[in-house]
Amino acid sequence: MNQKPANTQNVDPDYAASAVPQSARRSTLTMFMIMLGFTFFSASMWVGQNLSDGLDFGGFIGALLIGGLILSVYTGLLGYVGSKTGFSMDLLARKAFGRKGSYISSAMISFTQIGWFGVGVAMFAIPVAKELLGGSTFATYALVIVAGILMTSSAYFGIKSLTIVSYIAVPLVAILGTIAMILAVRNGDGTFIENFAKGSSSLSIIGGAGLVIGSFVSGGTATPNFARFAKNTRDGVWTTVVAFFIGNSLMFFFGAVSSIYAGGNDIFEVMLNLNLFYFAVLVLGLNIWTTNDNALYSAGLGLANIFNKDKKPMVLVSGVIGTVLAIWLYWNFVGWLNILNATLPPVGIILVLGYFLNKSKYDTIEPDTDVNWWAVGGVVAGAVVANLLHWGIASINGMVVAAVCYLIGHLVHKK
Repeated sequence: MNQKPANTQNVDPDYAASAVPQSARRSTLTMFMIMLGFTFFSASMWVGQNLSDGLDFGGFIGALLIGGLILSVYTGLLGYVGSKTGFSMDLLARKAFGRKGSYISSAMISFTQIGWFGVGVAMFAIPVAKELLGGSTFATYALVIVAGILMTSSAYFGIKSLTIVSYIAVPLVAILGTIAMILAVRNGDGTFIENFAKGSSSLSIIGGAGLVIGSFVSGGTATPNFARFAKNTRDGVWTTVVAFFIGNSLMFFFGAVSSIYAGGNDIFEVMLNLNLFYFAVLVLGLNIWTTNDNALYSAGLGLANIFNKDKKPMVLVSGVIGTVLAIWLYWNFVGWLNILNATLPPVGIILVLGYFLNKSKYDTIEPDTDVNWWAVGGVVAGAVVANLLHWGIASINGMVVAAVCYLIGHLVHKK
């Protein structure tokens, strides 16, 4: 009989409820591809349009550098903690917020990522249905269903599927999108820098940096979900930091070129103007697919933590909800998602502080308490400040307040 040893049966390849063992860690190239695919997010092109409309070229570069640096430090710290412990974001939340306290962060990340998944599906279906199928309501909804099923199916199989999709999508999106961007600039009137100077100058560099950070800080909070598969902390940090810099910057440039040379906010429109329709569909679809798979993966982990269920069925639930609500989400939900974008950074900074202040307790996944009210209070206070204080950078404001609350709680408990 070729019976498998008992300890190899029913092993969860995504380690939703345990640390990722060293034997399941992945190569540096694989981690880089996964993280790049994560940051290839079409909605970031919208930010690129806003930056090009409100800044000259020097201001655009300054906003990218300042915002990118802050975002990279934030995600890099989360990448370090994830790769060091092997814990997902939700397991880290159990340690920092307590068993039941972690439900708040899991619910927030799940809600946000399901929302962005739905928006992403609609971002693909609406323009493609318009160009390919006449834009009828039936065609749009049919394409939403097909795209939702395909993206949910690949996310269902977890990190293995994310790896395959990333290896296919990342090179194609980067190469084809960059070629289209270069062709648009060569065929357009005036140089790229000259056209930037026509912006309204309505943005400050700090305001632009705030847009850069806000474009992906909510998704970046889920960094440990992927960085935990890195072979070591060096790989976990550098693949995260470099990927966020390259991936985000590329999306911003795509959005800027789209705005300047096509009057839109997506490289899809640029490629249409260059008569590259099928390449445009390919780039748009793969670009959204990589991020949507990562979004559903994180949503599934979050719901699995809340309901104490396996991750796979929770991914299916997330995908069904996001697909059913995709059109509504696209037209109505982005404002709410932006509010949540300012709410999640306080969660991330508490996860980081929780680890560095209590390293010795991270040898086990078991939490010390049901609810750490200082951590929960920090998230609430940070979210309120981030959303209501109209000064500085919202996500930074929220993180500072949350960190202060958590540190006070830590000192109180030590005494």
